Amino acid sequence: MAMPKPEQPASTGSGPHFERRYWVDVQHPRQPADALLRHIECHLPDFSSDLLADFEKSRGTEDCLAVGDEYRIKILGPWNGEVRVTEVGADFFELATLENHPEAGRIRFSLRPHATLPDTVRFEIHSWARSRDGLVAFAYDTLGLGKRVQQQTWEVFCQRVADFSGGLLLGPVQVETIKEGEGQVD
Repeated sequence: MAMPKPEQPASTGSGPHFERRYWVDVQHPRQPADALLRHIECHLPDFSSDLLADFEKSRGTEDCLAVGDEYRIKILGPWNGEVRVTEVGADFFELATLENHPEAGRIRFSLRPHATLPDTVRFEIHSWARSRDGLVAFAYDTLGLGKRVQQQTWEVFCQRVADFSGGLLLGPVQVETIKEGEGQVD
């Protein structure tokens, strides 16, 4: 078996640093937040659009995701990459990008009871990343191509989580982007 690829932290990337959040609030889900998150961990590829970002486990057991597992992601366009599971907690799991992924950084998926609404959960995808290099930064940020694909990928993921939960979706998927150094919020 080949040696694992090194992680590609945001500090190794190029261009602006982006913090992005995508979230949905779901009232009256059929199962508690922890059970729903375990299902996502065990069926990660089912929540992503095959056309936009097709996840395939490349390292680890076929069971639910665990720290050290790796996934190859076929991304629409010339954007394929790999990620590694770096943390798994009671209400979240986190992935880090690996060498040659179009982004340098990490992404956290969490599912928690809503802070103020009863019998409501919030599923959130939160990333901290930069482009891998100047060419990706140009295509991603300047031309906006990668940004549109990424946003649609995570909106579909959030929508599929909401649908699977069987609860009432409280509004559309919310998206927030903060471009570091410029204080810009989209």
